[in-house]
Amino acid sequence: MEPTNPAASSTVSAPRLRRTLTLWDLVLYGIIVIQPTAPMPAYGVFSNAGQGHVVTSILIAMVAMVFTAMSYGRMARVYPSAGSAYTYVGREIHPALGYVTGWSMTMDYMVNPLICTIWCSKATADLFSGTAFQVPYPGLVWPLFYIGLFTGLNLRGVKTSARINAILCAIMGAVILAFFWYTIRYIFHIPQFPESFFLRPFFNPQTFTVNRVFHGTSVAVLTYIGFDGISTLSEEVDNPKRNIFLATVLVCLITGVLASAEVYGAQLLSFHRFGTDFGLFSQFGDENVFSHVAGIAGGVFMTKLISVTLLIATVGSGLGSQLGAARLLYGMGRSDALPKKFFGAIHPKTRVPANNVMFVGVIALIGAFAMSYERGTELLNFGALIAFMGVNLASLTHYYIRGADRTLWQLIPPVLGFLICGFIWWHLSPLAKEWGAVWMFAGVAYGAWKTRWFQSNLVNFDVPPDEE
Repeated sequence: MEPTNPAASSTVSAPRLRRTLTLWDLVLYGIIVIQPTAPMPAYGVFSNAGQGHVVTSILIAMVAMVFTAMSYGRMARVYPSAGSAYTYVGREIHPALGYVTGWSMTMDYMVNPLICTIWCSKATADLFSGTAFQVPYPGLVWPLFYIGLFTGLNLRGVKTSARINAILCAIMGAVILAFFWYTIRYIFHIPQFPESFFLRPFFNPQTFTVNRVFHGTSVAVLTYIGFDGISTLSEEVDNPKRNIFLATVLVCLITGVLASAEVYGAQLLSFHRFGTDFGLFSQFGDENVFSHVAGIAGGVFMTKLISVTLLIATVGSGLGSQLGAARLLYGMGRSDALPKKFFGAIHPKTRVPANNVMFVGVIALIGAFAMSYERGTELLNFGALIAFMGVNLASLTHYYIRGADRTLWQLIPPVLGFLICGFIWWHLSPLAKEWGAVWMFAGVAYGAWKTRWFQSNLVNFDVPPDEE
């Protein structure tokens, strides 16, 4: 028996959004959300985790994300106005599992501004190192500066327009082309190398093990975070049943190919100069390695250009992720899952959940001092991979277990997506899994207590729309 969707029947007569977005509008939106420079900030972390197998890790992650993207696209056909993993899981499998999925996503929202703060702070200290702008105690000053910047702008209700996002995307595209130009020119001018040199980014026999590569993959999933946002536009898309599915899959494929090309070039440069990726890490740390690798081919100009570009992009990401976390907490407070007086309050002038913005800012500041960038990315992926597994199970349940069309096409993609995501999740570091397990246990225990073992719904996890 098909599960009913009360929201669908109650909104039949309500005004509907105009269906004007085409397939390529969706693809462009997805690329802007993920950012075409996605693997660059975390390149050092990826390489450390996978012992140099960055390209292989990104490509394996792409396979998992493509299957998961197929499940997202299919579920968007069923719930065109929802577009969220917790909704799919809660309605198709069980509300309690939907709550667990939503709680895991809450961790993503909370950790994202934290890792943006860490990266921006380290990158800025690196950028100004040795200049007149170098500040004393950079490990204290820059986290305070960026948390103050994110929190202050979000409290004022400052928003980034779609046009500015498109301009930033174009600038990032130009910087990527410049990187490719300098890299190709550099490689063509180096002495003859054996074929194994060009294959080392894919397979290095000295460091390759399955566990290492999949541990690298568990971190490299960060490259694709955000593709699921396409499904939230279902009500504005021309032919959504076709275009949401295709756009979600295409964005994952395009991101995977572009990210692989970027890190492939970077690895060839570092292999030629140092014989390994790891020669740079002791000098510059994990956070801003890509900029210095680019400097091998393009000199100081490329190092500074990529550093500034990534810094601007990450500031934008930090702003948006902090506000997203604040709005999610507002949804929980509004439904009385968290203390409503604090978390469910909206500032009367800016119409921003100001208490939550400050709360997330404090959490990010504490985390920036207590946590490494690598550990933060793993925690973010801990929650994301749980949500991805949930969506694959929801798609399997709706289309194959309950559906009439029980074909291999409805069976194989969600099963493979679930298994690969699960295998990647298993290869997160033990510490990340321990911290993630503590978070999940706290959420499940609280939810069970609040609802008398989930006999009633606890939270409306839908993020509220902007109010005019």
